[in-house]
Amino acid sequence: MSGNNEIDDISGTATTGHEWDGIKELNNPMPRWWLWTLYATIIWSIGYTIVYPAWPGLTTSTKGLWEWSSRGQLRNALDSVAKTNEVLNTQLAALDINAILADEKLRNYAVAAGASLYKINCVQCHGSGAQGGLGYPNLNDDSWLWGGTPDQVLLTLKHGIRSLTDAETRDSMMPSFGKDGILEPAGITAVTNYVLQMGALEHDVALAATGAIIFTENCAACHGEKGEGNIELGAPQLNDAIWLYGGTAELIEAQIIAPRHGMMPAWEPRLGETKVKQLTAYVMSLGGGATSGSGP
Repeated sequence: MSGNNEIDDISGTATTGHEWDGIKELNNPMPRWWLWTLYATIIWSIGYTIVYPAWPGLTTSTKGLWEWSSRGQLRNALDSVAKTNEVLNTQLAALDINAILADEKLRNYAVAAGASLYKINCVQCHGSGAQGGLGYPNLNDDSWLWGGTPDQVLLTLKHGIRSLTDAETRDSMMPSFGKDGILEPAGITAVTNYVLQMGALEHDVALAATGAIIFTENCAACHGEKGEGNIELGAPQLNDAIWLYGGTAELIEAQIIAPRHGMMPAWEPRLGETKVKQLTAYVMSLGGGATSGSGP
């Protein structure tokens, strides 16, 4: 891969003496624009190391004339956001939830902040899409045990459901009609069929007629004569297609025999009043909520 320096016959340019498979390397100078670009980058790199942190030491590095750092830039940006948020949080603390939702700027901020709070505190039970699951309410619909207005949702979040640490918690208890012997098995089966009838599900008509009488005597006081529910008592609506613990005959009968009762923490002691308002704003933004009626 080497040869004597010579003049190329075609171009008249001297060769470097390097040759490979009969191809000779011409000794052309580097393009002038390329050299000037190289010199400029060298000068720029020297300036960069003077202005910005660059040269490492044993424990730290040179700070540069501007003493700039990406961490410092991030810290300044976070401080700026924190100051803006502090002003907005002060406004949230001073206003009720309805006034917050009526103000576009405050509502957008509260919803965004509430979305983050939801992902940290609520997805474990209600799901990432707030769709709920067996025993965990869907927050996207219009069926709410304790009411779906902003004030009602805020109150529920503040004090929780059957919280052991909050004296003002939402609380209700359904009797264990089977476990405590309040109703005989035949009566429970009849009531189950009546509940299925109210929910427009497959049922035994004759048993449902008997169950209607038993329902009036034992269940209507809480669930309403037509199964419309009662948000004051947290009694679920039974004449819709939404079922917290399942809508099959077996699951409904199991709930009558030995009812399960859900629990939710009181969030105000954990998050504070302002964050509970943010969480409420996010829940309301999901599209659910109702001014009357109750749900799963």
